[in-house]
Amino acid sequence: MVTRIKREDFTFLVVDDFSTMRRIISGLVRELGFRKIQEAENGQLALRALEIASESGEPVHFVLSDVNMPVMNGFQLLEALRAKPETDPLRKVPVLLVTAEGRKEDIVRAAQLGASGYIVKPFNKDTIGDKIHLTLKNRGILVE
Repeated sequence: MVTRIKREDFTFLVVDDFSTMRRIISGLVRELGFRKIQEAENGQLALRALEIASESGEPVHFVLSDVNMPVMNGFQLLEALRAKPETDPLRKVPVLLVTAEGRKEDIVRAAQLGASGYIVKPFNKDTIGDKIHLTLKNRGILVE
């Protein structure tokens, strides 16, 4: 089954404790043609933003999150989302982890927790675009 979402309705949430990195990632997402981008500075604020968006009927469709953040890190955010009930749409939101840590055990942990992918900094528009496209394709999401 293919889910079709209009590009102008497709929303990203960029989560990073450094505002400069949030701006860089948001800028790359805009260069890929997406305009609806929210930002959060840690996993706890991201989780709340996701819940508010879902309740409002204008859900976030994709999360790009750093791993190392205060309050709630990217792994904890991912765990919280995947622990939601089967019927909760937030459980299935794609989460792409973007981090400076390239340790094999972190990559394995991300996969075990249900991350959609793992990008090690530094990266460019093509790298992030390819990971987003692959994730959407694998999940049967068509952005038009």
